[in-house]
Amino acid sequence: MARRCCLLLCRRNWSCVSDVARVSTFGDVSSSALGYAKTEARSWFRGLGSFAWPHARSPACRFSSLPVKKRLARKKTVAEQPAPESCSLAVAYSTAEEYNLASLAKALQKQGLYEQKTLSDDVADVLCAAAKYKLDEEPRNMFIFREGSVVFWNFPEIERKAILQFLKPYEENSYSSTLVEQEIEALEFKHHEHRTRLVNGNIFLSPQSPDTDLEKYTFSNGMALSVKLAIWEASLDAYVESVESIIEDMKEGRTITMTREHVFRKTGELFSLRHLINLSSDLLDTPDFYWDRPALESHYLKVVRYMNIGRRTKVMNEKLTHCCELMELLSHHLEDKHHVRLEVMIIVLIMVEVVFECLHYAAKFF
Repeated sequence: MARRCCLLLCRRNWSCVSDVARVSTFGDVSSSALGYAKTEARSWFRGLGSFAWPHARSPACRFSSLPVKKRLARKKTVAEQPAPESCSLAVAYSTAEEYNLASLAKALQKQGLYEQKTLSDDVADVLCAAAKYKLDEEPRNMFIFREGSVVFWNFPEIERKAILQFLKPYEENSYSSTLVEQEIEALEFKHHEHRTRLVNGNIFLSPQSPDTDLEKYTFSNGMALSVKLAIWEASLDAYVESVESIIEDMKEGRTITMTREHVFRKTGELFSLRHLINLSSDLLDTPDFYWDRPALESHYLKVVRYMNIGRRTKVMNEKLTHCCELMELLSHHLEDKHHVRLEVMIIVLIMVEVVFECLHYAAKFF
């Protein structure tokens, strides 16, 4: 880039000299002016020759001088602008690792503001409830998943926050409120005469559908999965940020301050997150509930594709693999240091024993 800029400056200065020469041809400029312009151009070119071009092997071009870049956090908002009057919002939160649904169902029944609804006999690990009082013609439903996610349909923000506070006593391993507010999924929905579908992030519900609650559950299932994945992505980003200083120490050749116990715990965090993603969730496969319901399965897969869950899961696993390799490298490095320390101690003990034996023989013969 610097070389290109200098070449452009060369062309401009040379064109200035040429212009002066052309003008002098017509007699508008004296020969002394032309000589002055040529002298200035020669001095400028001499200065250019002393310019220090960066070499590929110079320190300025080495990788060690490059800072470790941090990935910007993916910011989410429910909606930058209010939804149109004809549309309502379905909003998903993830507030904890798990909900105690049995105690929560009793608390909702005791509160008396929301009525529990039965979706299907084979729908498990979810609690569906509808508001008893109405604010408009559209009902307000919420789906509370055991995995720590809740999806609100047509709830105003103040009521959503009140319910989130109500859920706190029944949470296990709650997330921070800042993280919960940052990682939100929201889709607009409205009723339409044609069949139920998802188009460009908008949910169209058919009034003629006999399974509207199941359709809402299906869309909620995909949204809950996406917002839970977003929480795990944020956790992995925090983990990566915590080990960046170690990478800098390795790059600069400084002493690693981590202990083997610390490395073991950090490795356990990685495997715990990998277990949640690959074994304890439905990120890699379609839930069994949709196997004999092709219409609902189609809705679920469309939400999964729209939320880009498959690609995000793949990227997460690649990052986890890289972090595991880093922890494995650190573990081997610390083990080697420990082995070297043990070998040095053994050598010192042998030397001490040899010295005592020499002293013993010296005292015996002398």
